[in-house]
Amino acid sequence: MEEHDIKERILKGAESLFMKYGIRSISMDDIARHLAVSKKTLYQHFVDKDELVTTVTQAHMACNKKLYDDIRKQAENSIDELHKIGMHVRRHLEEQNPSLLFDIQKFHPKAWNVWVEYRNSYIHSSIVRNIKNGIKDGLIRPEVNAEIFAQLRLATIQICCDDQYFPHGKFNMGEVQAQVFEQFVYGLCTEKGKKLYQKYKENHKPQLTTAL
Repeated sequence: MEEHDIKERILKGAESLFMKYGIRSISMDDIARHLAVSKKTLYQHFVDKDELVTTVTQAHMACNKKLYDDIRKQAENSIDELHKIGMHVRRHLEEQNPSLLFDIQKFHPKAWNVWVEYRNSYIHSSIVRNIKNGIKDGLIRPEVNAEIFAQLRLATIQICCDDQYFPHGKFNMGEVQAQVFEQFVYGLCTEKGKKLYQKYKENHKPQLTTAL
């Protein structure tokens, strides 16, 4: 196996463990065991766990950008884009360990800076673009200040992941984000936009099946 392939395998393996168990509880030994490689192999590609966490975060953000860019290209309009993003965020957070973001913020400042840059640059500009397009199409209220609503959305993303406001033992992160995101969408929309959002929701309800 080539060096590049080994590094990619390490990144994917580490990410899957971090997503499932959080970062603080996973050691380099755990990652080596999970991948059936030696710790020496890990340290040939990453100086320490901090560098590994930072690189995993960078790769994850790049993957997210591609996914959201694809959503934007495929979306019929600004409301369809919001609906598709909302579904993805909920699925993603239901698969993610609730402590993940907290672990990054507290123990891995370099990785945290990667997340903050992604949030303040890419997510912020995407929200502003979506709102302005929605206003042009009559789906988002014309009086909405795109910059203010973008900042509001960034703040709620952070709050929803904060154990102080939504204790992880009491709340499901996916459900919290879904509820808060929907409140954000309805706050943006004109009546036309709300009806369209509701239509997209109805069209994507899980189908009930009956056993024969």
